[in-house]
Amino acid sequence: MLTAYDYPTALALDRAGLDMILVGDSLSEVELGRDSTRAIGLEVMEHHARAVRAGTEATHIVVDLPADTYRDPEEAVASGRRLMEAGADSVKLEGALIPQVEAILAAGIPVMGHVGLLPQTAEDYRRQGTTDESAERIAADARALDAAGCFSLIVEAVPEDLAARITAEVTCPTVGIAAGAACDGQVLVSTDLIGQLPEPPTWMTPRADVFSTVRDAATAYRDAVREGGVE
Repeated sequence: MLTAYDYPTALALDRAGLDMILVGDSLSEVELGRDSTRAIGLEVMEHHARAVRAGTEATHIVVDLPADTYRDPEEAVASGRRLMEAGADSVKLEGALIPQVEAILAAGIPVMGHVGLLPQTAEDYRRQGTTDESAERIAADARALDAAGCFSLIVEAVPEDLAARITAEVTCPTVGIAAGAACDGQVLVSTDLIGQLPEPPTWMTPRADVFSTVRDAATAYRDAVREGGVE
């Protein structure tokens, strides 16, 4: 599973044979340059979901419900319907908000859960589940979301032994990020994977250097134009 926020990236990821594409609210930070995932609303997510849908034929598209759009079950259903109309195959929310999950599912919309680090509400991006008490709480949240009917769970930024425990205790597939290799699948922000920013996260290794490629192409174009060339 990888993120996509635009039509060209969706085209490439769809042809890569992934299981899922996530239109994540991480776009707030990596695409729009804002300080947190909380800085965008439903309209922005709809806009990017439509772009990804236009470039996707075969891959399941999950779209994040942005912060403050699922504060109660009624709002959660309304927001979920808007994202489905924009092109989602399912929606994702953060935390063990079981009434919201059950309401969305009752409306016929598949739901992916998210436990561990919850960027929409976290004060910082520290690893979670590092004490017995917090690990038990996260595992209990995962079991509750699984029992409510989530088709999959994101497990973010927890110790690998906790990710392994969650994966063993739930029936739905788990998808890890910064949680080791014990989950059933993995997800990354494509911007990080392809090195699109000058300083990628220190905890992962980019598989490309798109930032340098774009910079070098722009520099070569600048030089060619200044020398009197045309394209």
